[in-house]
Amino acid sequence: MLSCERCLKYAEEKHYCPYCNERLSCCESPPMHVGDGLGWGAEVMFICLNNDCPTFDKGWEHIEEQYGHSGSYRYMLLPGQKKGEIMMVGSKDAFTGCVVDPEALMAQNKRYHAEKEALDQLDASIEAKDIKPALHLLLDEHAALLGREKACDSLYEINDLNCIDPIRNHTFKNIDIEQKVNMTVAEILKANFKKECPYCAEIIKKQAKVCMHCNKDL
Repeated sequence: MLSCERCLKYAEEKHYCPYCNERLSCCESPPMHVGDGLGWGAEVMFICLNNDCPTFDKGWEHIEEQYGHSGSYRYMLLPGQKKGEIMMVGSKDAFTGCVVDPEALMAQNKRYHAEKEALDQLDASIEAKDIKPALHLLLDEHAALLGREKACDSLYEINDLNCIDPIRNHTFKNIDIEQKVNMTVAEILKANFKKECPYCAEIIKKQAKVCMHCNKDL
């Protein structure tokens, strides 16, 4: 997989189509080359996605006449090369779905580093009784599974009731993590002689017969 750092570096490069002078779009390379079934030999390629480019605009007629099927051409340049080449495409949408988005990559890169920082702080957070690193990992749906499982264990050891509200207000997409989180919350409540009101979800004493928050009989 292409790293965020390399993707961002490529996306910042500026190359231009010699046929229309439009800036080439940085696109992730398909896994297979349509011509020989092999890879492209590069993680990204710079492609002219300008539909008004003469190469693309006139290519439809040429391919229809030469090969009898629908298609056209786009100019393509591989990283590190000074001269590109013309490649055949089957539709005007070809490669438009794999354009590298610098803003999305920066957000992804920021999320990754925040996840790594939280994971690095996890062990020390137990002694410091700091629930923030564990909560960060649990509430990040893109964080690695092993890190989120470790975060659950850390919350159990920290034993802080303040972790429950953020957890209950989050929708977990991974069923295994959701089950582990629910078990962790149950253990924390048990260790503190507490329970959740089935009506208002507030935390109350385990032995309570009436909820002090909603006055419902339990």
